[in-house]
This record gives sequence, structure tokens and C-alpha cells, in this order.
Amino acid sequence: MFQIFTGIVALSSLLSFLNKKFLKLPDTIGVMILAIVASLGIGSLYLIDKQSFLNVCSIVHEIDFRTILFDFLLSFLLFAGSIHVNLHSLIKEKVPVIIFASFGVLLSTFIIGTAFYYITGLLGMQVGYTYSLVFGALISPTDPIAVLALLKKAGAPKDMEIKIVGESLFNDGVGIVVFISLLSIATMGGGFHADHILKEFGQEAFGGVLMGFVLGYVGRIFLKYIYNAPIVAIHISIAIVMGGYSLSSMLHVSGALAMVVAGLIIGNYLNSTCKDEALKINMNIFWKVLDEILNAVLFVLIGLEILSLNFNLDYLIIGIISIVVVLASRYITIFISNVFLKKEHRNNSKRITILTWAGLRGGISIALALTLPESEFRELIIFVTYCIVVFSIIVQGLTIEKLVTRLLK
Repeated sequence: MFQIFTGIVALSSLLSFLNKKFLKLPDTIGVMILAIVASLGIGSLYLIDKQSFLNVCSIVHEIDFRTILFDFLLSFLLFAGSIHVNLHSLIKEKVPVIIFASFGVLLSTFIIGTAFYYITGLLGMQVGYTYSLVFGALISPTDPIAVLALLKKAGAPKDMEIKIVGESLFNDGVGIVVFISLLSIATMGGGFHADHILKEFGQEAFGGVLMGFVLGYVGRIFLKYIYNAPIVAIHISIAIVMGGYSLSSMLHVSGALAMVVAGLIIGNYLNSTCKDEALKINMNIFWKVLDEILNAVLFVLIGLEILSLNFNLDYLIIGIISIVVVLASRYITIFISNVFLKKEHRNNSKRITILTWAGLRGGISIALALTLPESEFRELIIFVTYCIVVFSIIVQGLTIEKLVTRLLK
């Protein structure tokens, strides 16, 4: 596994270089496009040297996407993403963020899951309703990574940026919790058990937030008593991420939510209270660089995963229809969420359109799909998830800037 991961890191650095030199696309989008092109190039080996193609495929199959993302990348990515968020701005938009990341995820799970159930039924590949809801849960979390730089470049309003960032950071954790709860029901059988869902959700979500507060304030105390020792501060932050995420897993609480909350608290201290400029600068640079590198690794993994898919024309049709369903669900969710917001926080039709198109799906959705146990629905769900993620990152990611510019002149 170490040798494979080393190869992925080397490949991601090469693709990052090629993107900067030739494509000049946003880093994550360019890297993923090049990784998909590389995968298709490897696929052409089948026509030239079938054995070499099978050897490469066997290496890709050895990549444990789920383990790499959930046990390593996710904790660092969420902490790095949240440490740079302006907490005061986030608090101003806390009501929309909370509603989008909780009610929005639940409503999206129901809409997408129900539509998926009927679509697969009409096409003769009926997926059980509980498993359809599981699919709705894994595809509902949005990913801000590929779109934030484009929103800033297009001059999107700051309140819109913070809504998208805050929602995406928190709905990753909420989406994972909903997914775990529904999957446990699907694998246990016997239908819905409301008390089980509430218990599971409460323990994972609220426990994760509480863990994040504890980790954040412990980290803040350590940083407060460190002066002119930025390397030590960085070392402590790494320990908080790795140790805190492992401890969350042991206690069966959401490590994703814990990392988001801890990152917000420590980031707020660094950017508003900390008097040590060297510590502040070095911490921010380290986590920004690490964030960029690990995102490149993640999107290379997404691109390479195409080699592990079993192509099926019926799956592709369902995938295309599901792309439309996911976009429609996103629009409906944001539109209905307006009802719960005060007048000053509500979004007009143009903003709803932008928030819909900016709701990209990313690596977490693919990783969750790959955790599904073996069943007659697994290959279909993985294939459809991959279709949605690739479409959202490439098509939505490359057009969001023009959409913002056109609608918010």
C-alpha cells in the first residue's frame, strides 16, 4: 500500500505540473481531468497489450480508496479547510449554514433516494427503497474545494461564499452520519427504526461537535503558551488532527464534524487573537500547502477509479438521469430552505441558481459508495455516483464562474 500511495503522490505532482504548464485550469479540476485522460490512455492498452492492461487494473484495484480517504485524507482536508474560514463571518450566516447542512441534507436524501427508487424500477433494475435512500445520503454532501477559487475570481458576494463553505464543511459530517444510520438499517433489514436512527445520529453528530470543541480549546491552550516556536505549533496541530480523529472513531462519534469544529476554533485564535506573527504565518502556510497537495492526491484517485468501474449502458442511462435529479433536488432543497430563513438571509432566484450549480459532489461521495457491502445494487450505485461526481466537478466547476458573472453583474 505504501508503494502504491507513493506512486499516487508522484503522479499527482506530475499532473499538477502539466496542468499549470498547459491546461491552466483550477488545480483540482485540471488534475482530475488529466487523471481521467491517463486512465482512458491506460484503457487503450487493452487493444495493444491485454496483459499489461490487466496488470495496471490489478494495481488500481489494490488501491483502498475508502481507507486512504477516511483514515488519512479526510481529517486533514476538513481541518485545513475550516482553519482558514472566518468564524465571525460564519456566525453571521449560521442560520442558513445550519439549515442547509442539516435539513438540506435530510431533504436531499429523501428526494434523491425516492427518485432513484422509481427510476431504477422503471428501467427494470429495481433498487430497494432503503438502499435508494442510502444512495441519496452518500450523494447529498457537497464539496467546496473545486469551486471556491472560481467564486472569488468571479466576484461572488462574501456572504454567498461563506454559505457555500460552511454548508460544505458541516454537511460532509452530517451526510456521513445519515449514511451510516441508513446503511445500518439497510444491512439489518426489518424496515425503519426511528429510535435507532435518532440514537445513532445523536451520538455521531452531537458527540462529534462536542469532541471538536474539546480538541479546539485544548489546541488553543497549547498555542497560547507557545511563543516563537511555529514548528512546535504545527506539530501540535498535526497531533490534534490525527489523535483527535482516531479518538473520535474509537468513541463512535463523527470525526468529520470534530475536525471542522476544532479547525474553526484554532483558526479563529490564529487569525484574530494570536500575537505571534511567525506562528500565525507558518501555521496558515503549512495547512494551505498540505490542503493543496492532499486535494491533488484525492482528485487523482477519483480520476484513476474509472479503471475499476464495470461499464454498463443501462448504468450510464441511470447515471445521466440521476445527474438531473441531483441538480433538481439541490434547487428544491435551497428553495424550500428559504422558508425557514429571515428575510435578510433569503436567496432570490438568481442566488438559488448559483447555489444550486455551486453544489459540487466530490471524493466523499465516491468513498461512501465504495464502503457499501457486496449486494446486487453495489456496482450500480458506485457507477452512478462516479457519473455525478465527474459531471459536477468538470462541467459545473468549469462553468460556475461564467454563471456568477452573468447573473450577478
